[in-house]
Amino acid sequence: MDADLILVTEGLTKDFAGFTAVGGVDLKVRRGTIHALIGPNGAGKTTCFNLLTKFLSPTSGRILYNGRDITAMQPADVAQLGLVRSFQISAVFPHMTVLENVRIALQRLKRGPSFDFWRSRAVLDEYNARALSLIADVGLSDYVHWNAVELPYGRKRALEIATTLALEPEMLLLDEPTAGMGHEDIARIAELIKRVAANRTVLMVEHNLSVVADLSDTITVLTRGRVLAEGDYETVSNNPEVREAYMGVGHA
Repeated sequence: MDADLILVTEGLTKDFAGFTAVGGVDLKVRRGTIHALIGPNGAGKTTCFNLLTKFLSPTSGRILYNGRDITAMQPADVAQLGLVRSFQISAVFPHMTVLENVRIALQRLKRGPSFDFWRSRAVLDEYNARALSLIADVGLSDYVHWNAVELPYGRKRALEIATTLALEPEMLLLDEPTAGMGHEDIARIAELIKRVAANRTVLMVEHNLSVVADLSDTITVLTRGRVLAEGDYETVSNNPEVREAYMGVGHA
């Protein structure tokens, strides 16, 4: 495996009761890049993403991460290797503060998946400095003592990214990070993704093509579960087959 590649799939396939949702996908993600996975509704993006993050098992094919076959591994084990997913629906503890949420994520990193949740305040306070640093990195310093449920939607997504970064991922997988956001929040999260990608690899499923164009080094276009095109934004956006695939769903 090319040392420049961090994630590779070979013939990745997922069948559901005779329906092929993902069929023979060969994907190569280069280290230190932002790679976008796009396609019209029903293209297989979510299924492919769930296969890559081990929330689904493939019918056939292989997934290699840093040259290691992770096809049969569990999500928690893959996360321990540095391949960490951030969810489309914000996954934080709503009635805990921003600081508490990030401390819990840091505790998980240090103590593993079987950590004791309800540890003493003295133990949790050990994580404050790193937690506050991560909170500042995602622009939430003014919200440290807010409960997550009180945060505006875009800020809640930033908190989710902070808790994901607490796990020190080498590769970050983002599932529609700007879904449901207004223009101001989209711009803020896009800038945040740029910052966190400075020293890691990012693979994202994203429906907002303006964000894709602004952030992505490489784009893979799926349709009907198969790779239709790949390249930079100019290449894929000028591909007649890509244009045809998006016709009628509001993109051009």
